[in-house]
Amino acid sequence: MGNPILQFGTSRFLQAHADLFISEALGAGCALGTITVVQTTSNPESRARVDALRAQGRHPVRIRGLRREEVVDTTIECSSITEALDANTDWPLVRERFAKDARVVISNTSDSGYVCLPEDTATLLAPGAGVPRGFAAKLVVLLRARFEAGAAPLTLLPCELVSNNGDTLRALVAGVARQWGADAAFLRYIEHTCIWVNSLVDRIVSEPIRPVGAVAEPYALWAIERREGMVLPCQHEAMIVTDDLLHYERLKLLLLNLGHTYLAERWQLDGRPADENTLHAMRDPALRADLEALWRDEVVPVFDALGKGAAARAYLDEVRQRFQNPFLDHRLSDIARNHGEKKRRRFGPVIELAREHGLNLDQPRLHAALCTAVPA
Repeated sequence: MGNPILQFGTSRFLQAHADLFISEALGAGCALGTITVVQTTSNPESRARVDALRAQGRHPVRIRGLRREEVVDTTIECSSITEALDANTDWPLVRERFAKDARVVISNTSDSGYVCLPEDTATLLAPGAGVPRGFAAKLVVLLRARFEAGAAPLTLLPCELVSNNGDTLRALVAGVARQWGADAAFLRYIEHTCIWVNSLVDRIVSEPIRPVGAVAEPYALWAIERREGMVLPCQHEAMIVTDDLLHYERLKLLLLNLGHTYLAERWQLDGRPADENTLHAMRDPALRADLEALWRDEVVPVFDALGKGAAARAYLDEVRQRFQNPFLDHRLSDIARNHGEKKRRRFGPVIELAREHGLNLDQPRLHAALCTAVPA
């Protein structure tokens, strides 16, 4: 019998998040089982991680930071991944694992994983066909194999930072299947038999340990929206099953992520040092004062209007400590990638929520940032 958990993506984030949780849960007898991880790209670093996992059968995660003012610095050897495959070279085996063994599918393929590619066509469903390039197309082919095998319903738990990621991925996969001329029974299987779960992941994983492993902060959260019939990979103290996933999404997006993006905005506009990280920024009195004013005057009043002000202030206390982690080199240059899109997704909703709730709220920093062009 193969592994009941199939994971698409070899990212250091998953190594220090879901893979770590499952490893710890295995030790406590609270996990569904072990993981088969699948490399989905041709990235050489991903291939190096797959090779290392095959050779070592484990990976280290170093947790460094502050928790309730106490220093945490510990390394955990994770043993949850017992099989590592490359979709480009092991596709028949990936199909077999998906069709016969998997009960839960986890993914973190980045936002680009949700892009549908024109070269992926219905010819990929034929026996012996090549490997689809896009993740949604891969899932159509794999789900078809599972559907034809008559296997039990599957729970899919995407971890990409996309709002309503489970619903979004289901719609993408069903859309590809329709384009490929799928029959009604297979479409029902995709849309109604399989269980697509929305979730939110929250942990800063700042550095890789090569060839495989990661350095991460102590804080971790996996908020999972309750769905009837879903199977979870494990039970863990960092996992929350909730009927109000939007609450956790707003906390992360509009406080932590918004704070990151504001610091990146100032890093670009002010010509700040190339190697500046969040700790450096928080130690600059003027910049720290501006960030605190942004949170206090332009964002938290929106949470007050939502009836979530106390939760927002408590979460901000955690965020401040995370931003000032002396052990993580979380550089603003990294945060500034795709900066224009991040500003739209993180600043815009705060302004819209203020309008929706009739708040006569002055939000000069948010408006100014949204109107500022991203430097070339």
